[in-house]
Amino acid sequence: MDDFLARAWENLSGRVGGPMSFRLVLQPAVAVLLAVRAGLRDARAGRPLYTKSVLTDPAHRAALLQEGWKDVAKVFVMAIVVDIVYQWMVFRWIHPVGMLFVAFFLACVPYLMIRGPVNRLVRSRVTEKRLI
Repeated sequence: MDDFLARAWENLSGRVGGPMSFRLVLQPAVAVLLAVRAGLRDARAGRPLYTKSVLTDPAHRAALLQEGWKDVAKVFVMAIVVDIVYQWMVFRWIHPVGMLFVAFFLACVPYLMIRGPVNRLVRSRVTEKRLI
């Protein structure tokens, strides 16, 4: 297991300065844009924070995950495709677990981190304007 983690970390850190490093900025940026759009949609609908709801509301968890996946699926698939090209160019081999890890890290993590705070920020601004 330690060998796997060491190799995964080495491969991930090597991607920063290697070929196709533009994707390390582009893919999270697209995921953030999708999360902002979804957070605005949540705020308009008066929904609670997305990640909190996914973690604490088992009754709606499947529907929320499906909605989130619908937003981020294209970025996730593009992250996989680009990582396959990268791995083939650099290693001449494809590591599926590493590919899934990188795709999740570049597409899903930024989405999960941004959607809820955008919702909260917009709702607080709207509430603040109503008080004035």
